[in-house]
Order: sequence, then C-alpha cells, then structure tokens
Amino acid sequence: MPAPNLADLDLFLAVARHRSFRRAAKERGVAPSTLSLALKRLEEDLGVRLLNRTTRSVTPTEAGQRLVARLAPIFTEVAESLDEVNSFRDTPTGLLRLNVPVVVSWLILAPLVPRFLAAYPGITLEIIDNNALIDVFAEGFDAGIRYGEALAQDVVAVPISPPQRYVLAGSPDLIAREGLPQHPRDLVGRPCIRHRFADSAAQPWEFERNGEVVRVMVDGPLIANSVHIGISAAESGLGWYCTFEGFLAPSLAAGRLVPALEDWLPPFPGPYLYYPSRRHVPAPLRAFIDFMKRHYDTNGI
Repeated sequence: MPAPNLADLDLFLAVARHRSFRRAAKERGVAPSTLSLALKRLEEDLGVRLLNRTTRSVTPTEAGQRLVARLAPIFTEVAESLDEVNSFRDTPTGLLRLNVPVVVSWLILAPLVPRFLAAYPGITLEIIDNNALIDVFAEGFDAGIRYGEALAQDVVAVPISPPQRYVLAGSPDLIAREGLPQHPRDLVGRPCIRHRFADSAAQPWEFERNGEVVRVMVDGPLIANSVHIGISAAESGLGWYCTFEGFLAPSLAAGRLVPALEDWLPPFPGPYLYYPSRRHVPAPLRAFIDFMKRHYDTNGI
C-alpha cells in the first residue's frame, strides 16, 4: 500500500470536520474539485472508503471516523508546534479568519484594518460579515466577534470596544409634522423605519431610564436590513429610525437628522472578540488581540 500524502490527509480532515466539500474548500482556499481529487486519491491509497457522499450530505464512514479520531489531535499538535516557531519571528505570518457582525466590521474594524496589516505585513486577514449566530469554529474561523448576550460560556472573550449606544432620530421635516416624542410610547402610531435581521422577525425597540425598561413594537412603511436604506429613508422624512450612534453620526452632525429620547437610550457594553478556551492561541490571532488591546487601552475598556 503506498504511503498516503500528508496534504491529502489534512484535506480529508477539513472535509470531515465541515461535512461539506464546499465549506472545506472555502476554508482552505482551493476549488472543491481539488478536494474531491485529493479524497479520491487518499481512498485509493488506503484501499477503503472514508466518506459517504450524497447530493445533500458528506459524512465519514466508520473507517473515516476512526481515522479522524486518530489524526485530528496529531495535526492539531503539528499546527501548534509550527505556530510556536512562528511566534519567534519579528512579525507573525499566516491567515487569520474572523466572523463578525456587520456593525462591528463597519464601525470598529474598518478604520483599524489598514493599521493592523501595516503592523503585521506577514498576516493575511479574512473578515466575513455575518449577523447570524453560527458556530464560527465549526465553520473554520479562528475567532468571532459578538455582543455579550450572544457569547457561549466555554470561550475566552476579550472586549474590543468602548461602550456603544443607540440613537433615535428623525428628520427636521418629520419633527415639524409630528413633533418630538416625549416618551417611548409616543412612537406608537407614528411612522417608524424598522430593521430586521435576515434570520429573525422584527424586534420591539427597547428603551431604559432610571431602571424602567419600555419595549415598543413600532410600525411604519419600511422594513429593511440595510442601514444605508434606513438612514436615507429617515433623512427623507419617511419615519423615525433607531440604530447605532456611529451609523447616524454624520447625519446628526450635518443636521439632516435630529436625535430624540436621548435619556432613554443609555450606553451598553461593546462587542467581544472570542476564541476557543484552549492552551494555544495561534500567532496571528494573538497579534490581533494584542493590537486591539493596545488600541483601546486609552478608551476606557
């Protein structure tokens, strides 16, 4: 029996972990056909089927499961050993994959990415916007960024931002027609622009003041998951809009939108970078954590 290619074994582990040629190929940056050929070659070398393939699923056979159980710890140890050497370089190298909400990529990461990559030219950074609550590690990401209520209990979480807040705002024309709301319940019956994430129903708007929490299910002519559309509609006078202050800052500064109910929208903790609770942290991820800590050390985190 010919000795199997180590690269083929590594690709087999990726497919077995994702149970998908497409997702494994995306993680490894190769074509799905390349993975298919590697798996065919590996099965021919070993003389046994390792994966059951259908049009809808890819699952390891019993032989494949046993091979994964033996190989996965070995390849993990090899990767960690090589990365230990990486940490002795002047600047670490390698791919860092992050899964983050849209608001984080726009308001927090976008201004910092060029500086991070200039400081660490050997690192390739891949950032995927995704508001859905997925298992980022099963999808092959090194780390994710989420807000505290969405974090699992068995991860290491690092704050990467000062507190944030929402702002409720309307255009001067809207205020001239409707007047300023004095209480969150004043929004009932007034036109509002609602945001809905792709994987959930529209949620009530939540306000808080002096320990009192008020949730208002608003209504209006527009529901969108695009902040750009929401802001444009708000500036045109279509309705009240509530979103992150960072998104609305240019419109507020220019007077195209006017804030309301500011004392009902207190700050809340910013997002956290999270990664598996394990002994070894890959050098590119460690560099990113250290960079974010240095950047925000002077911002009250």
